[in-house]
Amino acid sequence: MSGTTTGGLRDDDLPVVFRSSDAASLTGQRRYIGGTKWRLLLAVAAAACGVLDHRAAFLALVAVFVATLLVEVWLLAERPEQAWYDGRALAESTKTLAWRYAVGGAPFPADVPQGEAQLRFLERLRELVREAPSTSLVPMGSAVVTDAMNDLRGQDFAARKKAYVRHRVEDQLGWYTNKAQANVVRARRWRLLLIAVEGLGLTAAVLRLTGVLDFDLAGVLAAVLGAGSAWFAVRQYETLGRAYTFAATELSVVHDRLTQAGEAAWAQEVADAEEAISREHTMWRASRGAG
Repeated sequence: MSGTTTGGLRDDDLPVVFRSSDAASLTGQRRYIGGTKWRLLLAVAAAACGVLDHRAAFLALVAVFVATLLVEVWLLAERPEQAWYDGRALAESTKTLAWRYAVGGAPFPADVPQGEAQLRFLERLRELVREAPSTSLVPMGSAVVTDAMNDLRGQDFAARKKAYVRHRVEDQLGWYTNKAQANVVRARRWRLLLIAVEGLGLTAAVLRLTGVLDFDLAGVLAAVLGAGSAWFAVRQYETLGRAYTFAATELSVVHDRLTQAGEAAWAQEVADAEEAISREHTMWRASRGAG
């Protein structure tokens, strides 16, 4: 049994489906980012080998192309990005259901008997799992309502409200705010770095034309620029910065509404809050090209 729930739900307090899909998502993300990073590094290595005019460089170039092909085939066959997107979607949907159930949000209001609410929860969870791709889960056990969820649901309205506002909405608000700021900073740094590479490439091209350089450094820098631009596009710092800023703004409004909500309106206010949280994730998946 998990610890006290008046402080909110920890990841270990959520149904096993959350931990299973979260693990699948994190593994997929790590593999996709790692594979993409290797693909871009190998592209730069190929450009560097191409400017050297001797046998060892040609042999290295062949090895680099073979490695690049293997990485491309692996990414195409494994499609780790799908496990990342699908696993995250299932994990966040499960977390949303768990919080709604635990604090008496619709469709599990507190006036519904626990047995009936639990049946509703399990039916909703079964629908999520049934519709989820196999890549979004790793085997971890059965899907059940946890003791922590039932304990929190059994608290009085004031305790449930405090736990939800502080440990769900405020935690999410802080997370989005910090992520928005971090992504804005990273986007600015990457823009400056790419501009610097462009400047170096221009300088190298001029030096080659004037005979100061006798090898194609500009070509290598062009490959670096292409790889950097591709990495910048994969990480989507600017897009995420805007999306997280919007989500934080919306959650600040949600927070104010929840703090003023009474018990009669609580179930719907929680449902509206979870819809706001889910909207950001839906936008994230759409920006990644995930269906």
